[in-house]
Amino acid sequence: MKKAILDLGTNTFNLLIGQVENGTLNVIHSSKISVLLSMGGGNNGLITEEALGRAKEALKLFKSQCDFYDVKTIKAIGTSALRDSQNSSQLVDYARDEVGIEIQIIDGHQEAEYIYRGVKWKYGFSEPTIVMDIGGGSTEFIFADAQGVKKLSSLNIGISRIFQALNEPDEFTTEHIKIINQFLENGKCEFFSSVKSEILIGSSGSFETIYEMIYKKSFDGYGDTIEIPLDEVKLTLDWIITSTIQERLNHDWIADIRKIMLPIAALKIAWVINHFNIKRIIVSPFSLKEGVLNE
Repeated sequence: MKKAILDLGTNTFNLLIGQVENGTLNVIHSSKISVLLSMGGGNNGLITEEALGRAKEALKLFKSQCDFYDVKTIKAIGTSALRDSQNSSQLVDYARDEVGIEIQIIDGHQEAEYIYRGVKWKYGFSEPTIVMDIGGGSTEFIFADAQGVKKLSSLNIGISRIFQALNEPDEFTTEHIKIINQFLENGKCEFFSSVKSEILIGSSGSFETIYEMIYKKSFDGYGDTIEIPLDEVKLTLDWIITSTIQERLNHDWIADIRKIMLPIAALKIAWVINHFNIKRIIVSPFSLKEGVLNE
């Protein structure tokens, strides 16, 4: 049976239409819309009217796409921005009453569990591995091996939160970089002192962009996990962190929705690589929405 999963993130709303047959996930359609749900009020716990308008339009478009594919079962998952916003009920009520979609707002622990299930479609976890999913509001970390999940963590260190805390800079100065690194250090939890692995899996998103910048070709969002050379990753991260806004705007392999805030994501990846002394980087095409189909 076909199902639609809506991943309603802090920066991006994602739609996945697929079905599971004989233990295999078949993707029928996927699309994403930049909504920037928390911009203008996210760090104050409010979704602005402008952001609500963008979110409502995205939900209507996704519903029309579900109707086109004759999908009867729709599951919508709200994450960081919706769980932390004082007025998230406005979007939840609109989705239910006007669009016919029930939004389930989940906590960070459940979000991390779904991310793990999504990555597991394409990765066997034969060795102890750290998974990182960079979101706009939160960032999830999972430590797992062949026996399953050993530890989960969801931290409110999303790129949109950091971007707004810095007053939305176009350029990232040395002082900005120091502030971001200190923010990440302050946000650390017990996860960072209790797990060890030299393997990092990046769950879609910014990691796909790094792959595309290195290889100058599109990442296969339906394909297998792909390992990318650590030295190339580090060089690319350095370029992103020191780039100007104009250089990122002109770069053909940086997705439009990431051109402004990508240096924050790059700093976070570099920070994780240094903290855990990562030796291998693997990119997973699947994340939360695929994980919901893996229940």
